[in-house]
Amino acid sequence: MKIKVAIVGGTGYTGVELLRILVNHPQVEICVVTSRSDAGQRIDSVYPNFIGLLDLQFSEPEIGQLASCDVVFFATPNGTAMLMVRELLEKGVKVIDLSADFRIKDVAVWEKWYGQKHASPELIANAVYGLPEVNRQKIKEASLIACPGCYPTAVQLGFLPLVEKGLVDLGSLIADVKSGVSGAGRKAQIGTLMSETGESFRAYSVVGHRHLPEISQGLEQATGRGVHLTFVPHLTPMIRGIHASLYSKIKGECDELQAVFERRYADESFVDVLPQDSHPDTRNVRGSNRCQIAIHQPQDSNTVVVLSVIDNLVKGAAGQAVQNMNLMFSLDEKTALEIVPLYP
Repeated sequence: MKIKVAIVGGTGYTGVELLRILVNHPQVEICVVTSRSDAGQRIDSVYPNFIGLLDLQFSEPEIGQLASCDVVFFATPNGTAMLMVRELLEKGVKVIDLSADFRIKDVAVWEKWYGQKHASPELIANAVYGLPEVNRQKIKEASLIACPGCYPTAVQLGFLPLVEKGLVDLGSLIADVKSGVSGAGRKAQIGTLMSETGESFRAYSVVGHRHLPEISQGLEQATGRGVHLTFVPHLTPMIRGIHASLYSKIKGECDELQAVFERRYADESFVDVLPQDSHPDTRNVRGSNRCQIAIHQPQDSNTVVVLSVIDNLVKGAAGQAVQNMNLMFSLDEKTALEIVPLYP
């Protein structure tokens, strides 16, 4: 029996990326793909890259239709999934939410950063944060997954080996992170037009980005202590990719930073610790579910620099969501995700 899958929000970048991955998944049957704007249209007429691969129309998101599936992915704006998840869970459907609705455990913190009242706060406690490198066993037993954001994925994977071992000063963590414009979604807005982003580079949300509490929460859970993180995101003139340059101060003597990372991720299929003195390039993970990490200690100082790169739409969204689904249904975690990065 194949896993019956529904995707709510099938016309955004992450929704289409989910389709690209799942259409080649040997254990999946894509049964429902919703889009309010394109309801009634064939998927392959809106996205011709699926001609001959998908024989489905977009439909309106209706609970009855979604409940006929085994798992529902929400690739929707923040504030949408929380309106529908409770009823799906009551009907025995598993849910993987790619939005931020269930990522932050403190409801008041979520409401502050996302500017709205949470519709299903009682579900947050049971939602499992879907970072497999941290919560693999919990994911296997979960009914509701809160898939991490793209920035939080790159930053946490880069910092985790250091904070877990207590090797760095938790009061002075810095994340200087660059993202391609697809991270802003598929909606039309002046700030992400090619004529606005091309030949340009800028920081934004320096006083506070809504992914900051998510990253801090993950790092604090890893160490059991509070952290102080300065997080500065930037928009770069490329379509997809995230490059995180992470800085922290080493506590005491530690000559084995490379070995710490290699041991931490030795059994992780989708995290590559590169050889010493490497400089990962976003194009080397483009289109794949991989995170590549390199560790530096400039001028033999007490500062460690970790470089972490991912594809924001795959490991930072759709690929990680499928990785979670594989775990939830006791499949090989790598199924449909051993995608060779695109080059050039």
